[in-house]
Amino acid sequence: MKVVKLLLALVMLSTSLFAQSADSIFLRKIYDEALVNGKAYQNLNYLCKQIGPRLSGSVQAQKAVDWTKKLMESYGFDRVYLQEVLVPHWVRGEKEIGKILVGKKDVVVPIAALGGSVGTPKQGLTAEIIELQSLAELKTLGEDKIKGKIVFFNRAFDPKPIETGTSYGMAGDQRRAGASEAAKYGAVGVIVRSLTHAIDDYPHTGAMNYEANGIKIPAAAISTKGANELSRLLKLKSAEPVKFFFKQNCETLPDVLSYNVIGEMKGSSNPDEIISIGGHLDSWDLAEGAHDDGTGVMQSIEVLRILKSLGYQPKHTIRAVLFMNEENGLRGGQKYAEIAKITGEKHIVAMESDAGGFTPRGFGIDAPADLFKKIKGDWEKLFEPYQTDRLTLGGGGADIGPLKTASPGIVLIGFKPDSQRYFDIHHTPNDVFENVNRRELELGAAAMTSLIYLIDHNGLKN
Repeated sequence: MKVVKLLLALVMLSTSLFAQSADSIFLRKIYDEALVNGKAYQNLNYLCKQIGPRLSGSVQAQKAVDWTKKLMESYGFDRVYLQEVLVPHWVRGEKEIGKILVGKKDVVVPIAALGGSVGTPKQGLTAEIIELQSLAELKTLGEDKIKGKIVFFNRAFDPKPIETGTSYGMAGDQRRAGASEAAKYGAVGVIVRSLTHAIDDYPHTGAMNYEANGIKIPAAAISTKGANELSRLLKLKSAEPVKFFFKQNCETLPDVLSYNVIGEMKGSSNPDEIISIGGHLDSWDLAEGAHDDGTGVMQSIEVLRILKSLGYQPKHTIRAVLFMNEENGLRGGQKYAEIAKITGEKHIVAMESDAGGFTPRGFGIDAPADLFKKIKGDWEKLFEPYQTDRLTLGGGGADIGPLKTASPGIVLIGFKPDSQRYFDIHHTPNDVFENVNRRELELGAAAMTSLIYLIDHNGLKN
C-alpha cells in the first residue's frame, strides 16, 4: 500500500513539474513577444499625442473611444463593442489664478481647480486664509474662527510608508471632502495641498465631492512649493492677516453619453466564464493621461494581442475593458457591473492596471486565503526570472470593484508596478508620454498576460 501511495505521489509530482515546465516555456514566449514585437508603446504615443487629455464628456474622450474600438478591431479579436454609459461633464474653463496677499505684496502660486468644484465669482474670491492639518480641526476651531475664511488644508504626504499609495490614501480625505466639511462651518473656499511627496510647482488636480443639498464652495489644489510658501507666510504672524485670492471658471454641464470599449477572445471550453483585464480610458484635462491611465489601457489591449499573436486559444472568454469616467464618477465601472448582473454574466477574475506603467513588481490578489496560498505556491516561482514575483493578499481596483456584487466569488487582481514615482506626476501637467519608459511598459504588459494565461490555462481551484 505504501508503495502504491509513493508511486501516486511521484506521478502527481511529475505531472506538476511537467505542467510548470510547459507554463515556464509559454511565459518566455509571452515576454519575447511583448519585448520584441510589442505594440503598447506606439499605441500609447498615438493616444497621448494625437488625442491627448480625455476628461469624461469631452470631444477627446469620444475620439479615444472611436480610436480604441478601431484598434481592437484591427487586431481581429472575436468581438469588439461599445457599452453605453452616461457620464458627468465638468469643464475647467480658463487657467486658474492664485495669489497670497500679505500687506501690499502679492505672491503668485500655482493652483488648479479640483474636479467637480464650482467656480469662484467672476471677479475672483478674496478672503483671510487659515491653515489646518486635518478635517477634525474644523470641529475643534468651530464656526467662530472659520466663518468667512478660506481654509487651507496642508497635511503633507507621510514619508514613512514604502508603498506610496498608502500615503495617498491617508492624505486624500482633505481633497475629497474638504470643501463640503469646511462649508458647514462657514468657510467661503478651500485650498488643498497637492497629494504628492514631490516638492515642485505642479498642482495636482483630482476629484472632490459635495454633499447632497450641502453648500458648494470653490476648491483648488496648490502646488507643494506654493503650499510651503503659504504656510511660511502664515507662521510669520504679520500685523496684517494673510489673505488669499483665487479665480477659477469651472462648471458642471449636463451629463453626456459616452462608452466603455470592450474587446474579447471567446473561450473554447468555458465561454460563459469571463476573465477581464482593464484600465480607464478617461484622464484628467491637465495633461495627456499617460501613466494615468493610458498605460493601463494599452497594457490591457496588449494582453489580448499577445495571446492572439502566439496562437493561444483561451479556455475562458477573455476581455479587455476600457472603462470611461474613473476619474470623476466611476460610472463606467458601475455600468459594466450593472450590465453583468442584469445579463447574468459570470466573471471569475478581473484584473486592473491603474497604478502607472513603471517597472512591474507583482500583483495584489483579492481571493480567499486558501486560494491565494495555492496561487502563490503554484506560480510565484514562475515570475521570479522576470522580477515580478511579489504576490500579495488583497488587491483589485476602483473600476473592477463593483463586480464583487455582480459576480460573488470573483477574484480581483491589481497589477502592481513600482510606486515611487507615480504620485510625482499623478493628476498633473507632467503626466505625458515622454515620462513613460518603453521597456517598463512592455514588461508590465508581459507580466499581466502571463498571469491571465496561467489563470485561464490552469484554472483557479483550491
